[in-house]
Amino acid sequence: MFRHQGKNRTFRHNLRLASNLSLVAGIVNSVGVLAISTLTTNVTGHFAYFSEEMITGQFAKAVPYLLYIFFFFLGAFVSNFCIETAAFRKKKYIHTTPMLLEISLLIAVGLWSYWNFTEDINNNHIAYFLLFAMGIQNALVTKISQSTVRTTHLTGLFTDLGIETSQFLFYRNHPDAGKLRKNIFLKLSIIVFFFTGCISGTMLFYRIGLKTLLVAALLISIALTMDNLIFYYNFTRRRLKRKYTAKHTKS
Repeated sequence: MFRHQGKNRTFRHNLRLASNLSLVAGIVNSVGVLAISTLTTNVTGHFAYFSEEMITGQFAKAVPYLLYIFFFFLGAFVSNFCIETAAFRKKKYIHTTPMLLEISLLIAVGLWSYWNFTEDINNNHIAYFLLFAMGIQNALVTKISQSTVRTTHLTGLFTDLGIETSQFLFYRNHPDAGKLRKNIFLKLSIIVFFFTGCISGTMLFYRIGLKTLLVAALLISIALTMDNLIFYYNFTRRRLKRKYTAKHTKS
């Protein structure tokens, strides 16, 4: 689900990508709200808070909101920079570095209480880490799926879902109705898995706190492992099939 791009990418690849990483985003979203009362999967609301602090003259309080926005942007920048660098060098695993970086960030925050940070390293720093991680994920998913999948926020998703559901009422007998139906199903899947992530993240947070993010890191690790196993299984199967065909052709 990570390595296929362009014409080689199918609806199934996007569905697997969307379900896994929207679940991760839901967990991060609930942990951010419960642990530090901050949105950590998108930056839309932070623009409003930043504007409020600026207008009321609370410039020092406005700075963290500006940094929230910056770290999400920085995550997206770093993610795509890694992807483009790998593509330029013709590497097969262009998704590996961004994903490993996201896993590392989630683990770092999940083990936050063990790092013996001073009081100066507070909730804002946790938000910076998580927004950076979600910027990485959002850019990676957008790039791989060619803007078909979004996993870290639902505003645009609900907009597209509303448009496509309305279109389906008019074009259900159209030749492209099948594609429209798949798009609707994909967006509903993202919403369901994001919501599931929020619910499970909330339940886990009340039991293990920030360590809930270790579960999110584990989910990404499993997705990467399964993706590699599926790839090598298919690669080996095709290789053996070619050898078998070549052997019987000669005979």
